[in-house]
Amino acid sequence: MAPATHDALPILDRSGDIPLHAQVATLLRGFIRTNKLAAGAVLPSEAALCERFGVARSVVRQALAALATEGLIQRESGRPATVAAPQEHRRLVQRSTGLYEQFAQSGVALQTRVLAFARAEPPADVAAFFGTTQLLMLERLRHVADAPLAYVRTWLPADAVPGLRAEDLADASLHGVLTRRFGLRPGAGRNQIRAVAADARLAGLLDTQAGTPLLMLQGQGMDQHGRPLEWFTTWHRAEQLVFDVDVSMGHESVHPRLQETPVEASPTAPAAVQDDPLARAQALVAELSAELARLRAST
Repeated sequence: MAPATHDALPILDRSGDIPLHAQVATLLRGFIRTNKLAAGAVLPSEAALCERFGVARSVVRQALAALATEGLIQRESGRPATVAAPQEHRRLVQRSTGLYEQFAQSGVALQTRVLAFARAEPPADVAAFFGTTQLLMLERLRHVADAPLAYVRTWLPADAVPGLRAEDLADASLHGVLTRRFGLRPGAGRNQIRAVAADARLAGLLDTQAGTPLLMLQGQGMDQHGRPLEWFTTWHRAEQLVFDVDVSMGHESVHPRLQETPVEASPTAPAAVQDDPLARAQALVAELSAELARLRAST
């Protein structure tokens, strides 16, 4: 594959405020994503990048090392770097811990940008869950290595979080803030998974095409006292995330994966299957896989 053209790469800011290697890494990262370079696309050689940016080879190597650490590119000695296949992330859907905590436990740094945080009129089902319309709506965009992974809309009871500000939640865990600031810990709840197509707004936020299949996780959570704490809806880029389902049978633990070929499942499955936790998990995976396939076929 021929090296990707880099004529459109901007010049560097040499004021000294940002290290040159960090600027080169940022520009290359943006170039790869803006041009939607496929896995295996060959980047310009180190020598070509040195000439393009007017920097030493050590600067280029630092930048490429940073992108390799992020999993965005692959490097082999003596060869130009290539674009890596999208990294797969995992989420356990039956845990009350949020995406931030789960990623932190696996060593992945999750970035959070707050898009909006204010009082808003909730939908009827949200108001019914909380028993009030005095709610705050929080909108966040979650990134991994500056690549959008998920958009989250969360409703919170306004009276339970007095003084909470948007800046408190940037690059932070909502559950962590609620626990530290207000003594509120997530307890029991209910999560639902659906495969949906990205509308124009979601496509723009998640840097994908309208109609692209997304994995939507919606949940209603209570606090440790059994009071309504949050109602959230998260839209994930399906090609970057795997939902894991733990199924406990004695000491056994099974992790069905969305990408794997599941067993056939039917809403009218026999009662014996419906009573089997493993079969129920496999049926869930089968339904999601079928829905994702239908969405992909329609785009």
